[in-house]
Amino acid sequence: MSAYEPRFARVAAMIADPARSRMLAYLLGGHAASAGELAQAAGVGASTASGHLAQLVDSGLVMCQPRGRHRYFRLADAEVAHALEALALVAERSTHDSAWASPERRRLREARRCYSHLAGRLGVALHDTLVANDALRPAADGYALTDDGRQWLARLALQAPTVPAGARLAYACLDWSERRDHLAGPLATLLLEHFQQRHWLVLADRTTSTRAAARALGLTPVGRRELLPLLGLRDID
Repeated sequence: MSAYEPRFARVAAMIADPARSRMLAYLLGGHAASAGELAQAAGVGASTASGHLAQLVDSGLVMCQPRGRHRYFRLADAEVAHALEALALVAERSTHDSAWASPERRRLREARRCYSHLAGRLGVALHDTLVANDALRPAADGYALTDDGRQWLARLALQAPTVPAGARLAYACLDWSERRDHLAGPLATLLLEHFQQRHWLVLADRTTSTRAAARALGLTPVGRRELLPLLGLRDID
């Protein structure tokens, strides 16, 4: 590699391969997956998948988690997820409206997992509600939680997560489908976990034929009754 070649060139080459890009898209939901699941998602054989996964791990895009005799893979961190969503946003600049016209894509647009936090229309609504109600205020590294924010969490029987010194509690992440900010960071992770534990949102079937749609989250009847008012929404399509 030339001394003057951009450092992202190697990462771009990793993502550019169709099989590896399908694996990365599958992992954007934030869950760990086996090599077999990723081979199926990528449409390649087991040995080919193994080679691709080794390259993704070596490049720092994916991490491997041994569990007994089995190995599971997930995105290395939230920064990788944000970079992939940003690339998807750029890729669809000229076809944004048509790209989101199909019923399956519309479900993905309403609510989905972006790594470990809520994205799509509901994710943007969560961000906007917390900022508009002064639960979050802009800070140098993202957002700071206010007293009103702590009271908002308390009404959900939640406490703000503890983060290491220098780490961000909450920050804005540009949303792939909405092209506006949704909420990211440990606070966003805590809230999505709570929404799913309360069965307000449920994960779509991971076996769906469209890999990106496996990240879609469905709003349950109790979620429609409890979560939508919390986000300042009357209804969604």
